[in-house]
Amino acid sequence: MNNMNYGRYKALPAVDIPDRNWPSNSISKAPEWCSVDLRDGNQALEVPMTLEQKADFFKFLVDIGFKTIEIGFPAASDTDYNFCRYLIDNALIPDDVAIQVLTQSRSHIIEKTMEALSGCKKAVVHLYNSTSTLQRDVVFGFGCKECIDLAVEGAQMIAEHISRDDSGTEFILEYSPESFSSTEPEFAVEICDAVLDVWKPTPDKKVIINLPETVEYQSPNVYADRVEYFCRNTRYRDSIIVSLHTHNDRGCAVASSELGLMAGADRVEGTLFGNGERTGNVDIITLAINMMMTGVDPKLDLTDMNKIIDFYEECTGMTVEPRHPWAGKLVFTAFSGSHQDAINKGIKKMEELKSAIWAVPYLPIDPADVGRDYEPIIRINAQSGRGGVFYVLDHFFGIQLPKAFQRDFLKYVKHESDSNHMELLPQQVFDLFDDEYINVMEPYWVLSFAETILSEGESEVTAVITDNRVEKTITGKGNGLLAGFVAAFSDYTGVKFSIENYSQHAMKSGSDSAAISYIEIKTDKSDKIYLGAGVSSSVTKSSVRAIVSAFNRMMAEEQAAL
Repeated sequence: MNNMNYGRYKALPAVDIPDRNWPSNSISKAPEWCSVDLRDGNQALEVPMTLEQKADFFKFLVDIGFKTIEIGFPAASDTDYNFCRYLIDNALIPDDVAIQVLTQSRSHIIEKTMEALSGCKKAVVHLYNSTSTLQRDVVFGFGCKECIDLAVEGAQMIAEHISRDDSGTEFILEYSPESFSSTEPEFAVEICDAVLDVWKPTPDKKVIINLPETVEYQSPNVYADRVEYFCRNTRYRDSIIVSLHTHNDRGCAVASSELGLMAGADRVEGTLFGNGERTGNVDIITLAINMMMTGVDPKLDLTDMNKIIDFYEECTGMTVEPRHPWAGKLVFTAFSGSHQDAINKGIKKMEELKSAIWAVPYLPIDPADVGRDYEPIIRINAQSGRGGVFYVLDHFFGIQLPKAFQRDFLKYVKHESDSNHMELLPQQVFDLFDDEYINVMEPYWVLSFAETILSEGESEVTAVITDNRVEKTITGKGNGLLAGFVAAFSDYTGVKFSIENYSQHAMKSGSDSAAISYIEIKTDKSDKIYLGAGVSSSVTKSSVRAIVSAFNRMMAEEQAAL
C-alpha cells in the first residue's frame, strides 16, 4: 500500500521553448565565480564563524582564486557590518577582488549598506526582493505592480547613493528576483528590465542579474529553460552578466547550474562543498572539477583538496562526507574486485603509453590533480578481486604475483577480511602473503647448499637442511641447481615432486634490495599444484627457499585434510 501523500503537490508549469538551444550547448569556459560562504554558508551554521574565522576564510577564498566574495548583509547585524569594516579598514581586500554585500529595497537598509562600504576599492551592491507568486501572495500580500515598484525604488535609492559617493569606490550593481525559478518567466523578465531601466547598464559597464533557484522546485532542465527564456527576452542581454544561484533541495543544484550555464549564464554564486540553507547551495568545488575533467580551466586552485577540507571543517564545524564528489575520502577508492582490476590495468597502460591524457577506468580524474596520492585508491576487503590485491602488493612492496598466486592468495584475503569484519591495509595484505607463502620454515628448512658441476648439464647438490629443527645433510643430482636440490629433497622425504613453474624478480621493499622467487610444484601422485615463495638477497637462495616453502605448504595442507 502506498501511503506517500503525492497528491498534495503539483509541478510548476513548464516553459514553452520549442526551439530551446541549451541541450545542444556545452560548457567551454569557466564562469565568473562568486563565493557566498560568508553569507549563505555562514548563516546556515549552527555556530556561526567568529570575526577572526571569517577573516581567515576570506583570505583562504582569495588564495583559491575567487575574485568576488559575498561577505554578508551589513545592515542586518552589527556582526556583518563590523566584518565589512574590518576588511576595509585593515586593507585586507586585494585590489582585484570585489566584496559583495546584500541589501533589501528599504531606505535605511540601503543607507547603512552604503555606509559600510565607505572606502572600499571595489564592491558589488546586491539588491533583491522576492518575486514568486507564492511569496507575493503569502508573505507580502501584494501584486506584480507593487513588487516591481519595490524593486525599482531600491534601484533608484542605490543609484542616488552611488551618484553622491566621492570615495572612488568602483561599484558593481546586482539585482536578484529572489525565487526566480518559481516566478512566472514573463514577470521575471519584466521586473529585471524595470530595474535595469533605472541602472542603465551598457556593454562596457554591465550589471549583474542573478537568477536564484532559491528553493529547488523543479528538475534542472526546467530551470535551464527559464534561464534561456530570460536571456532571450530581456532587452539588456548584451549589457548584463547573467548569474546563477542554485539551492539543492532536490539534490540537483550542480546539474541546475551546469544546464543554466549551457542556457546562457555567465556567472555562478555558490559555496565550498555546498554548505548553505536546508540541503545547501550549489557546490562550487564539484562544479569546478566537473569542468576540469572535460578539459576546461576552472580558474580556481583546487590542487590541494586535503588542505581545503581541513580548513573548511575547522572553520565551519561541518564535515565533508566520505562520498562527497571529488573530495570525500572514499571517492578515489575501489572495493569491487572488477573495479580494482580495471584501475590496475588502466594505470599500467598509462605508464606504458606515457600518455598525457588521463584514461583510467573508474577514475574520471587523476587523484594527484587534486592533491591526493594513490595510496587510498585500492582498499582490500572481502569483496576485493585479485586485481586489487595484485596492485597493492606491486605498488607498495614490489611483489608482482604470478597468476596462480593471485588466484590462490585471494581466498586468504577474503577469509581474513570477512572473519574479522574489516578491510585490510597494504601492510596487512603484505603480512598475510608473507605468513602464508614466503620462507615457510616448518617442518623443513634449508640452511646451506653447494653445487658441484659434474658434467655439462648435470650438477650434484649437497644441502644442509633442518627436519623439525634437526640438521640433516642431503645430496642429489640433476640438470642444474634446482633440479639437483629437488632430487635430493625428494630422496630424503620420500615424496617425489617436480617444479611446474618458476619465476623471480627483484623486490622494491624499503632500502634493501632483495629477490623473490615463486615456485609451483606437484607430486607424481596428483595434478594438484602447491605454491611457495622465497626471499633472499641471493636469487639462488630465494629459489631454493621457495621450493622448501611450497613443499612445507603441501605437507601442511595434506595433514589438514586427514
